[in-house]
Amino acid sequence: MIDLRSDTVTRPSAEMLACMTSAETGDDVYGEDPTVNRLEALAAEMAGKESGLFVTSGTQGNLLALLAHCQRGDEYIAGHEAHTYKFEGGGAAVLGGIQPQPVAFNECGELPLTDIEAVIKPDDVHFARTRLLCLENTTGGKVLSMDYLAAFSAFADERGLAKHLDGARVFNAAVKLALPVSDIAQHFDSVSICLSKGLATPAGSVLVGSRSLIDEARKWRKMVGGGMRQAGVIAAAGIYALEHHIDRLAEDHDSASRFAEGVSQLERISVKPPETNMVMVETDKFAELSRFLAENDVRVSSPRFVFHRDIASSDVEILIDLVRRFDQNA
Repeated sequence: MIDLRSDTVTRPSAEMLACMTSAETGDDVYGEDPTVNRLEALAAEMAGKESGLFVTSGTQGNLLALLAHCQRGDEYIAGHEAHTYKFEGGGAAVLGGIQPQPVAFNECGELPLTDIEAVIKPDDVHFARTRLLCLENTTGGKVLSMDYLAAFSAFADERGLAKHLDGARVFNAAVKLALPVSDIAQHFDSVSICLSKGLATPAGSVLVGSRSLIDEARKWRKMVGGGMRQAGVIAAAGIYALEHHIDRLAEDHDSASRFAEGVSQLERISVKPPETNMVMVETDKFAELSRFLAENDVRVSSPRFVFHRDIASSDVEILIDLVRRFDQNA
């Protein structure tokens, strides 16, 4: 089965599993799991931050960041299709009393600064207090430019607003830009880094930021049931991924580009050249295409085809051939 639904479907390698089974553990709620502590320190160092917090998922990492940055009655601004706004069950509002203010992404995955300016609330008792700006990198496979990040950061600083990055695929962005991830993270007060997408661990994310912010997030993690006790068996996979799986993300980007190029001249299907590991497929026959692919052992759930560690080079050729065949017979 060729599974293109998401890079979350990746499975741990034999080498990663070996690290997990031999991991030294302790009670992480007491701060005594040495493998968790090592993962947190490694992620924080790579991002250029003071401290890190191992969490169950990117959703939990984002939630803890929002809860640590904001108080009840505060507001955060995020993209209208952002994970922090649309795909996390309204957790910030339900659990933190934090109001979301969506702003439409532009075609580059940016939040235009003029649009952000227009929705920042005045200092008035009628309004929630705007406290936090949130970005996502990558968004739909699109990488935010360093020039935009610098302008965004300066904009927020001038207005006294905190900055959080949903960095679920921030290493994809860093690899695309050929920069250390710290160059991206420097423009944010907190970053949630997912380990279970392109980095191919079974579970987990790391929230990084200042020591005081992470201390606050750790309290919230306990409150929402995120203390995992002997979590070193999972954290070991994260360490392995950060040490071995970052540079290979370029292979996923190459697979996406090869597929896009291979189907670029079709009549009923169009694609745009991808920036990272996602190809957006445009066709008015997607339902039929999805069924055809499923009949040929290819799984998709949306027009977003996501390439990852478990997609071999030969799988890309098979996929190109299948899509071409569908286009000829549609």
